[in-house]
Amino acid sequence: MRRTISKSPEETKKIAGKIVSNLKAGGVIALFGELGSGKTTFAQGLAEGLGIKERIISPTFVLVREHRIKNYESRIRKLYHIDLYRVESESELGSIGFREILSNPENIVVIEWAEKAQELLPEKRIEVHMEHEGEFQRKLRIIRK
Repeated sequence: MRRTISKSPEETKKIAGKIVSNLKAGGVIALFGELGSGKTTFAQGLAEGLGIKERIISPTFVLVREHRIKNYESRIRKLYHIDLYRVESESELGSIGFREILSNPENIVVIEWAEKAQELLPEKRIEVHMEHEGEFQRKLRIIRK
């Protein structure tokens, strides 16, 4: 487990970008934290680290956004950004193809509000627990499982 403090949204993005260097195709990053703790900012940093140029916004109302990765040297083809904030039960996840997205070895998947799908998460994953430590400062605990 690694603990770190981010003092700004830009620093949170840099921390996420560093995780990219250790990601393999099929990787899952589960984000935990209260509203406004920096989960979407972290997802934006992951996307930047993967070379995605398009604007990354939270998929709160659509649940899933798919972003193609143009680095064909890696086996990673897509980043799936999933936001489970509005999901009330795990049974709702079937309609978005949650299991299929997680099981595709060419995907990287980042999940906001991952606690809502705790039982469906793969054993091997990276968990990022985020807490407010002030207006812009966040405490991050990064756990590799």
